[in-house]
Amino acid sequence: MELIITEKDNAARRIADILSGGTYDSSRENGVNVYEWGGKRCVGLSGHVVGVDFPPEYSDWRDVEPVELIDASVEKTPTKENIVATLRLLARRAERVTIATDYDREGELIGKEAYDIVRNVDEDVPIRRVRFSSITENEVQQAFDEPDDLDFDLAAAGEARQIIDLIWGAALTRFLSLSAGQLGEDFISVGRVQSPTLKLIVDREREIEAFDPEDYWELFADLQKDDTSFEAQYFYRDEDDNEAERVWEEAVADEVYETLSERDAATVVDVNRRTRTDTPPTPFNTTQFIRAASSLGYSAKRAMSIAEDLYTAGYITYPRTDNTVYPDDLDPEELLDDFVGHTTLGESAESLLEADEITPTEGDEETTDHPPIHPTGEIPARGDISDDEWEIFELVVRRFFATVADAAVWEHLKVVAEVDDYRLKANGKRLVEPGYHDVYPYFSTSENYVPDVDEGEELSLSDVELEAKETQPPRRYGQSRLIETMEDLGIGTKSTRHDILEKLYDRGYVESDPPRPTRLAMAVVEAAEDYADRVVSEEMTAQLEADMDAIASGEATLDDVTDESREMLEEIFANLAESREEIGDQLRKSLKDDKRLGPCPECGEDLLVRRSRHGSYFVGCDGYPDCEFTLPLPSTGKPLIMEETCDEHDLHHVKMLAGRQTFVHGCPLCKAEDAGEGPIIGDCPECGEDSATTESSRDEGGETAEEGGELAIKTLQSGSRLVGCTRYPDCEYSLPLPRRGEIEVTDEYCDEHDLPELVVHSGDEPWVLGCPICNYQEFQARESESGSDLESLDGIGAKTVEKLADAGIEDLEDLTAADPDAVAEDVDGVSADRVRSWQAKA
Repeated sequence: MELIITEKDNAARRIADILSGGTYDSSRENGVNVYEWGGKRCVGLSGHVVGVDFPPEYSDWRDVEPVELIDASVEKTPTKENIVATLRLLARRAERVTIATDYDREGELIGKEAYDIVRNVDEDVPIRRVRFSSITENEVQQAFDEPDDLDFDLAAAGEARQIIDLIWGAALTRFLSLSAGQLGEDFISVGRVQSPTLKLIVDREREIEAFDPEDYWELFADLQKDDTSFEAQYFYRDEDDNEAERVWEEAVADEVYETLSERDAATVVDVNRRTRTDTPPTPFNTTQFIRAASSLGYSAKRAMSIAEDLYTAGYITYPRTDNTVYPDDLDPEELLDDFVGHTTLGESAESLLEADEITPTEGDEETTDHPPIHPTGEIPARGDISDDEWEIFELVVRRFFATVADAAVWEHLKVVAEVDDYRLKANGKRLVEPGYHDVYPYFSTSENYVPDVDEGEELSLSDVELEAKETQPPRRYGQSRLIETMEDLGIGTKSTRHDILEKLYDRGYVESDPPRPTRLAMAVVEAAEDYADRVVSEEMTAQLEADMDAIASGEATLDDVTDESREMLEEIFANLAESREEIGDQLRKSLKDDKRLGPCPECGEDLLVRRSRHGSYFVGCDGYPDCEFTLPLPSTGKPLIMEETCDEHDLHHVKMLAGRQTFVHGCPLCKAEDAGEGPIIGDCPECGEDSATTESSRDEGGETAEEGGELAIKTLQSGSRLVGCTRYPDCEYSLPLPRRGEIEVTDEYCDEHDLPELVVHSGDEPWVLGCPICNYQEFQARESESGSDLESLDGIGAKTVEKLADAGIEDLEDLTAADPDAVAEDVDGVSADRVRSWQAKA
């Protein structure tokens, strides 16, 4: 029997389907899918099934000094015991083993982990390695026809990264967390790569905070030829003889404005026409793909998650690549021909095939591991993938189309008109030949019309405007721009950069999008700069990345690089140890700053966002126990303190982060004050006048309890809304209502429940909720039909249920027992914090 090992289950299923011609059978071993056909068995791992860690005696943070971790031994232990057990079981029966994990540093290391597991069972079984850049029939068949050996140097480079990241991360994380007294789930995380990335974000925030705006003025006027009016802008020549539009002295701006306003005509003194060639974009590497997906609204993490799913399904090539040059064996005409006749993409492909010659563009980076990201020629049916997956797939296809398309041609017309000694300019542009824009509609093709005029011609002048403005601070890095900057500085790799950014969000170092550093982030970077600047130095992490590349090429060994890294960390700790108390004070202050909402209305101390021992969030006074003032927060999501403040209470607004269910809660005190009962809509079905329970309702002493409960629309202090009984808490009957939108009580009544139909006005279209009881019963029926109680939690839909099931989580019981970090590692697009929020709700 031949055992084939892939990196994930969906890759195993896809390869089994290709190699068996669709005739494979599937079974389960230890909860792991095994695909079998013709004397072959194929099993998928779940990424790394073996992890590196310190021996158990180093696990107690309080008993082990962080510096001791630097020279501690590192051991490998199974992290997915059921998969490891299955691999061992299948290896005992194997006559040959084929490793078919992804072809990159991480994939080679995962393959090496599988190799070691197999070798522990059987020292003699032949083990071979196959590599491919797309999981298509041709590439997979060719890879299995031309097997190779495992690249132990490349795997060692991946292992060195694991060990170095463990030692640096664990030692520095424990030191800072212990110094600040921040243990448990809220520990302060530090990483070899995430720290210099965080410094980039913090440095930009410092520039923004230190920015001192300057006043300037700009002037505009309308010029007109015949019936055509167009806008022109005042300009002058600065001391370097460059055209300048900003006027820095108000008196000068007023003088120009006065002169232009007094005139009704301007004379054309210069007409400049030129044609510009707009070159098509180069092929997608990982960074440029993330940048393009970002313009469509996808985070870096989400974009890569979708791309990996499309790769595994065989629709696009491997999405982790630095390459921007197509390989010689790629036939653009053949690939274009695969799209001819397609309802959405066929017309573009046919137009490109009409060209006399098809020559793809090339970027600056050419590597030999993977080609640029491009379609494979296999096209999914729209019903086979989600809308998001189709949008990303079409982006990849159209980028390929663009790289083999003609250049676009723009015609530019610049007109300069003069009034006395003052000049106005108008820049027009027109797209003469659309070229690649016809097949790649993601770049702007907006035109600006300026009529054709001649020198010496007089134009009407009107509507002069003087605009006072201020210089603006630099913008925060968007996710894609940050990843590009990391690439330029050598921080991280194409495979890790988007994950690093996600970790910064998960650890509470950045918030919002574009990423804004929290006070804790500022404090961590400041502490590192003051006492151990190498921790946040991009030169340090870039050097280690170069060292790992040296391991991959055989120029260095794993031990050489890890020993050098330990020595570097020992030097850092020599400086840190002397300043432990100062660092702790600095971090504790910043942790509190990140949770501060504003003044307590009862005692004037700070109101802070706090977390209960049950995991829920609330607002509490920093003066506790002397002041016990509290405010509730919604149970859905993780609170983010916004920059906006309430005019009435001077409290920061709060946003609840809950994936697609994210919403702005606003001022917690306003929400609490708005709480109360709204209109009565009918009798309570449990204790109302017509209910059977009313007749026998009695209190514990045997006396008749208050009767005739009614249903009212209620708003809770947390901002939640519901239909609830007016006799609460004696009667707890309630039905949920949407949190946002104005609720209208209509004159239409439900025949079955005698309750009015409700309409929610939110957005462009009103939502007809109908009878609240019928609506809730329909919701329960849908949940029952879905087959999984996981979908009862906000933020978990059918797609996420499928992903969780692949990770062994099939119901709420599995979810509550799971390790959040392990789930986040296994399930694309799901963070550990989100898992914890689901567990709290469950």
